Amino acid sequence: MDRLLSMKVFQRVADEGSFAAAARALDMSAPVVTRLVADLEDHLGSRLLQRTTRRLALTDAGQLYLNRVRNILQDIEEADETVGAHTRELGGLLRLHAPPVLASYVIAPLLAGFRQRYPNILIDIEVESVREPPVEDFDITLIPADESFDADLVARKVIESNAILVASPAYVQRRGQPQSPAELAQHDCLRLKQAFGRFRQWRLWREGQPDLVEEVEIQSVLLANHTDTLLRATLDGAGITSVTMELVAPYLARGDLVRVLSPWITGRLAMYAALPSRKFIPQRSRVFLDYLMEQTREQSLRALEACTVC
Repeated sequence: MDRLLSMKVFQRVADEGSFAAAARALDMSAPVVTRLVADLEDHLGSRLLQRTTRRLALTDAGQLYLNRVRNILQDIEEADETVGAHTRELGGLLRLHAPPVLASYVIAPLLAGFRQRYPNILIDIEVESVREPPVEDFDITLIPADESFDADLVARKVIESNAILVASPAYVQRRGQPQSPAELAQHDCLRLKQAFGRFRQWRLWREGQPDLVEEVEIQSVLLANHTDTLLRATLDGAGITSVTMELVAPYLARGDLVRVLSPWITGRLAMYAALPSRKFIPQRSRVFLDYLMEQTREQSLRALEACTVC
């Protein structure tokens, strides 16, 4: 008995609802389809389908087996697709979706290197901030999230990062360094505006001590829903802001910014790459994801080095 063929036939019979319809879809004779399913049932020692003159129904065992068979056959198809893709030239259009901060600080810096490695892959980036990104319309959608992220999506975590407090050397020289979280109340704070956010408080955790939490009343002198605006204002000496380590690592390394209140952090954030489906992921999407993981991992190491120096 060809078990793989029998599994494929069983799945098609279940999907079509009849042996005759499955036979037509598979371009096989109805007796052959019936025999293959019967051989599979004999091999398993269990009835998978309940046959009557009016309808065809899955037994409880049949439903359980069908669920596993779908995953097995999907894995086989994806393995075949992956191997087949290696024999073809990588190319085509890769459609990406990202909010502005990730487009500017994550995707854009990768493009030159990625294009050198895969010159036949064309990139189409849609940049916008939306609460529910249209994942199904793009090959890859980058989603920023906190640790509570639990969306019903096919998503791969790309990187996790601490959000730290930073200021310009000019601001620190003018106003001094806060020595404790409570002293933030006497400083000019620049906040990212979010839906249902609390703009008058900052919650801080001490690195390595997640149970040590302080919530501080602050003076938000600037609220913005645009990270670049906050970063530009911070670089110009407007105050203290919270931002991920990876984003500000180059500024810390050059001395354009300094870290404030180390080792306190304002949260732990993550970036996910969401896919429209687990099935038949194009090879161009796979190689971009691999490149994204590789580069963000290197960027994270550089950020840790920069923050250690600061």
